[in-house]
Amino acid sequence: MTEPISAARWLISGCVQGVGFRWFVLRQAEELGVGGWARNLPDGRVEVVASGPPAVLEQLDAALQRGPRMAYVENVDKADIPHHDVDPNVFHIS
Repeated sequence: MTEPISAARWLISGCVQGVGFRWFVLRQAEELGVGGWARNLPDGRVEVVASGPPAVLEQLDAALQRGPRMAYVENVDKADIPHHDVDPNVFHIS
């Protein structure tokens, strides 16, 4: 039986740019085996989109809540999105 695939979009605010946040997300995504991407937004937030099994996305969510050592995560907004919009095999930084 194949695990269901879900996808989500996170908007992370706080001190999250210039502290290695996107590279932190890339490492977490590669370890968890999820596809998607992370990018800095002009307003200072980081946007993360990922696709994978729901339990794995929960692990990614927990990592995004804490961020890398030099970051300060103030808020994380998460929304479910259609999984067919995200390539589940590759994670990249924009």
